[in-house]
Amino acid sequence: MRLGIVGAMDSEVDHLKGELADVRVSCWANMDFFAGTLGGTCAVVVRCGVGKVNAALCVQALADRFAVTHVINTGVAGSLDGAIDIADIVVSTDAVQHDMDVTSLGYAPGQIPDLDVLAFPADPALRALALAAVKVAAPGVRAFEGRIASGDQFVHSPNQRERIASLFKARCAEMEGAAFAQACYLNSLPFVIIRAISDKADGSSNIDYPSFEKAAAERCARIVEQMAVLLGNATHRRRDG
Repeated sequence: MRLGIVGAMDSEVDHLKGELADVRVSCWANMDFFAGTLGGTCAVVVRCGVGKVNAALCVQALADRFAVTHVINTGVAGSLDGAIDIADIVVSTDAVQHDMDVTSLGYAPGQIPDLDVLAFPADPALRALALAAVKVAAPGVRAFEGRIASGDQFVHSPNQRERIASLFKARCAEMEGAAFAQACYLNSLPFVIIRAISDKADGSSNIDYPSFEKAAAERCARIVEQMAVLLGNATHRRRDG
């Protein structure tokens, strides 16, 4: 197994880069890829930059240049669900692009022409592993599963929030996950997206986000690190058995 771990910002990957052993760094498309071992698992950690194009480019590089077998997207998001509060965790069931709109040609909102899915499904085994990792790395923190909605816009107004929540039945919104998911889907790479909630994606976001983003990002990174530990332990058990 070789795990690809992607975050959009430095705050989402700095902890993980610091925990890598036997690190080798290479650059492609202005992205630095840190390859090594994380928790006993071969891993490549990379900051892709903000937005859907960056996320998709990064996944393609992980597939083509590093031959990763599984991919995790770590980071922060704004809640679209009243039950999900700041500091909670959302693990993706699937991901959809809320700013994709070809409805004038008869497609459903979010539907990408010529693809056979509306939302890109996350890997069930990685989803279960993420939930198990939350219990170890962030005991007492609430974890939810659900759809993640992505677009090239920072969702911060009540009108945006309600539209995306009602139209797509999504539980949180951010700017990379669905493009990351689409690239994984097209490359047949099992993936999961993990988001720590940094704000409520409403009129208070300009206050909440600066206060909680860094702490939320680090919490999510520690959960991903624990996933790598659990994967490493499972690999060692198989070898010993």
